[in-house]
Order: sequence, then C-alpha cells, then structure tokens
Amino acid sequence: MQTDASPLQGRFPLWLAILAGLTAMGALSIDMYLPSFTFIAADLQVGSNMVQLTLASFLVGLATGQMFYGPISDRFGRKPPLYFGITVYVISSALCIFAHNIEMLILLRFFQGVGGSAGMVIPRAMVRDRMGAEGSARAFSMLMLVFGLAPILAPFIGGLMLVFASWRGIFVVLTLFGLLCLIGTHKKLIETVDTAKAEPLHLGRTLRQYWGLLRHRQFMAYVLCGGLVQAGMFAYISGGPFVIIELHGIKPQYFGFVFASNAIGLIGGSQINARLVLKSSAERILGKALWMPAVLSVVVAVLVACGVNSLPVLLIGFFGFLSAYGFVGPNSAAVALAQQGRQAGVAAALMGTLQFGLGMLSGVVMSFWHDGTALPLVSVMAFCGVAAFVMYHFVAKHAQPAPALVR
Repeated sequence: MQTDASPLQGRFPLWLAILAGLTAMGALSIDMYLPSFTFIAADLQVGSNMVQLTLASFLVGLATGQMFYGPISDRFGRKPPLYFGITVYVISSALCIFAHNIEMLILLRFFQGVGGSAGMVIPRAMVRDRMGAEGSARAFSMLMLVFGLAPILAPFIGGLMLVFASWRGIFVVLTLFGLLCLIGTHKKLIETVDTAKAEPLHLGRTLRQYWGLLRHRQFMAYVLCGGLVQAGMFAYISGGPFVIIELHGIKPQYFGFVFASNAIGLIGGSQINARLVLKSSAERILGKALWMPAVLSVVVAVLVACGVNSLPVLLIGFFGFLSAYGFVGPNSAAVALAQQGRQAGVAAALMGTLQFGLGMLSGVVMSFWHDGTALPLVSVMAFCGVAAFVMYHFVAKHAQPAPALVR
C-alpha cells in the first residue's frame, strides 16, 4: 500500500483522472447507446419495448453489483476487484458487438452493468482512503466534472458513430474505453488498502456491517441527502423531455442545448465547490447548498400548481436544482465516508446502491404519473429537495458521529 501526503497537488492529477474515467463508465454505457434504440430494434427485428429491456438489465446489474465490490475491496484491496470488474465490462462490451438476438443483448448488458458497477464504488473508496473529509469533497467535485460531461458528450459520440458505423460500433468504442481504464488502473493507480491488516471476509460480518450502517442515523442521513437531490435530478432526466419538447414545443434538435446547459450548471457548481472546500468545511457548505434545491423547487412547484405555465421559470428551476447538486453530491459523499475507516468499501457500496435506487424510484414515479402538465415533474423535484433539506437539518446535524469499523 502507498499513500500521498498531498494527493491533490496540481489541477487534476492523473490518478484522479483515471478514477473519473472509471466513475463515468456507467453513464457512458447508458447515454452513448440511447440514440441507437431504433437501429437495434430494426437490426434484431424486435419492438422498441424489448430494446428498452437492455437498458433495464444494465441498470439492474449496475445497482446490484455495487453491493459485492464494497466488502471484497475492503478485504482484498481496491485494485483486484477493479481488475475483475473492468475485465467483465470489457468482455461483455466486446460480446455485445456480436449479439445476434435481443435476449443475448439483454443478458450481456446485465453483465456489462455488473462489471461497470466496480467503477461506481471503488473510486469513491480509494478517494476516502487517501484523503480526509475536505480533501475528499474537493476530489469528488473534480470527479463531478467528468460525471457532468458524460451526459453531454456520450449521446453526441453515439450519434456520430451511427453516421459512420452501425449500432455495434458504439460497443466497439465502449470496449476500447474499458481497455484504456484497465491499462490506466494497472499502470497508474496505487493500492490504498493494507490487506495484511484487513479482516477476513465473512458473509455474516459483511451483513452486520451493512446492517450497522443502515441503522446509523447520521451516516444514512448524509447518504439520503445526496441521494434525494440525485433522485430529483433523475426525475428531471425522465420527465424533462416531455415537459420541454412536448409541453412547451421546443424542437427535439434543440433539447440537447437545454440538457447541456443544465449539465454545465452541475459542472460549474462542482468546480466552485472544489475551491470552497479549501476555505470551509464540507459539512458547512452542504448545509448552505441544500437551501437552493429546497426553496427553488418549491417556488416553481407552487407557480405551476397556480397555473403559471412559463418555460423560463421551469428552466431557471431546473438549472438551479442541478447546479445545487454540484455542491450537495460531493460534500454529502465526503462527510458520509469520512469516518468509515477500513469499511470504506462497504460504506461506498451501500451509499451507491441506495442513492442509485432512489434515482430509479423517482424515474419510475415519473413514468407512471402523467397529467399532461409539468406538475408531476416539479412536484417530485420539490419533494426531493425539501426531504433532503429536512434530512440534513433535522437528522444529520443532531445525530451521533458516523460509526467506526463494524465487527
């Protein structure tokens, strides 16, 4: 094991850039192939609903895989499970190129998600291993830069691939990206866990760790703060196209500019946060940042409920909410993981699964709640914003410090 005394010297150190690439693996695998749905359906001679199952299977693999990588990385080190996960991702991506029916593609996408989920858990734990709360908050803010760029660039790259190649070319790019991540992990990432001091891996102990974290009010409060605001962002991703394109008549080719502007707000917020944590604590910034999504989303929801059908009002609300996530996401993760010690992998896995689950839940709510207005979307975002605010100010601030290692 090797550590750095000042691991964030420089604007964006190489090790953090590699972790950012690993973190973006899931987002790229989702957003890059979305433009190809109709091409996949035509090529494999199935309906679009069957192609949507390839996305659902990937998300299931992405959500469930995280629970396994956490405890394994605590016991055997961060790099071995990263090697395994990225290898599974690369092999699955490569086999997707040759999928000859939809059933095979659905199965391969599940394993692609299982492999890619290593990149959602282990980088967070590695950051926690090397840095304290404020340092982690700054590092997570820098990771958020790539997290915000992925949904902007991925659909563009996917659409460009469809001009020069078939939908299978997208999986060629994902395979090559996975190989680059594997090489970078091997060449440039250091092991951050002393496996000689690690506890043996036992199912009972792992379950007790998860149960102990689930019962701990402060840890869960910080996890839910970030997860609820992220769920509001997922609601926007699910319901935004209907509100902006169908309800307000923005042409589909211009929707990308709206989507990109909000992603830029998220990136901008995260980069401002990276500078703020050098002068103030991550928890203090988190407490102040949670006011924005709570107040702004409630104001927009009330205006929509009162019949104000203004696109500028909605766009301001969306931009403010996503910009706030640039502050809330990094700081809530950093504070939640700050005291986790050798169980940082388990904690990061539970955090990722719960937050991703909340995001999927808000997407499901949006898929079933339709009344032909923007009210469902802004109501879900308002609920998420207020719930996150309440979770911090009435639970996290008054709970005991996060638990040490659960034995």
